[in-house]
Amino acid sequence: MYMSENLNTMQKLSRDSTILTTTVGSYPLPDWLVAAPSETAVVDATRVIFDTQRQAGIDLPTDGELYRFDINHPETNGMIEYFVRPMGGTRADFGRTEVEEFRQRQSMDFRAKPAAVVDDALSEGSLDLLSDCLRAATVAGGPFKFTLTSPYMLARTLLDNYYGDFEALLMGVANVLADQVRGLPCACVQVDEANIPGNPEDGPIAAKAINTVLDAIDPDTERAVHFCFGNYGGQTIQHGAWRALIDFLNDLHTDHLVLELAHRPDDDLVALKEIDPRIKLGIGVVDIKINHVETAEQIARRLDHAEKELGPGRIAFIHPDCGFWMLKRSVADLKITALAQGRDLYLGKAKATTDEHG
Repeated sequence: MYMSENLNTMQKLSRDSTILTTTVGSYPLPDWLVAAPSETAVVDATRVIFDTQRQAGIDLPTDGELYRFDINHPETNGMIEYFVRPMGGTRADFGRTEVEEFRQRQSMDFRAKPAAVVDDALSEGSLDLLSDCLRAATVAGGPFKFTLTSPYMLARTLLDNYYGDFEALLMGVANVLADQVRGLPCACVQVDEANIPGNPEDGPIAAKAINTVLDAIDPDTERAVHFCFGNYGGQTIQHGAWRALIDFLNDLHTDHLVLELAHRPDDDLVALKEIDPRIKLGIGVVDIKINHVETAEQIARRLDHAEKELGPGRIAFIHPDCGFWMLKRSVADLKITALAQGRDLYLGKAKATTDEHG
């Protein structure tokens, strides 16, 4: 039921607007959820986050990922542990020796300890994305996006004591996630990757793993891949540029990309001209690394600049650069309102210009 409703509404949204607004994933937790967490409180908070986004004018909201937040993991807000620790074949108890081994093997400066240690072949274990997606579907009030972390980023956080080969470990993670995304009751499934932008040499194996997940998504469900350069306390974690990743991006079996651009140099936008036309573009126009709230006029100007650079019809979505979990909720609320108002302002001006010259 949820699938057909979401699909039909997505098709209607695409007819109603040439450029849709969406959010990327995480949203600031309501204070009352932090103070008194429970399953009922998570459901209520998820309903509030959906309603907040819809009232602001967001066409394709996310559930806010509230149930994934873990205060014990400030580097990545718990989104890594949420996926890997329930998997069969992993364990979360480790001491100094394995922490030191992880540090020697990895090049992840922002993470000092592994998310988990892999001692056996990876399997589903107690991981259950369907239940969390169903929870969201019951309170979404319309089409929504469900997100999961990329197998490449997850594999980079693991200490491997079983596979003995990174690509084998990576595909083990990818196969577990592929089984999880089948039949999810949402309009769009988005895979999130914040590590490959700093490691473009791993593009071929990362694309293979991500495509394993994308290919398992139901064919009537929109497939998206989000890329950013990381964020911790307003700081960019990965170094690099979109131009180095064009071949990798073109290899993805995705319907659209969700790209960080508001906090990036203009050269990154120019490089996107080389993206295969079959892939729709999502453009970041809201900077989540700062508290400053953009105006609708600023959003409209950024969208105008992007369309002039990329050509009409290439941009299908605008959105924040990344998730909002590090910002205050009051700031996030204002930023998504500006996002929707800026889109409307731009399309209104674009339509008026077309009408004048029609």
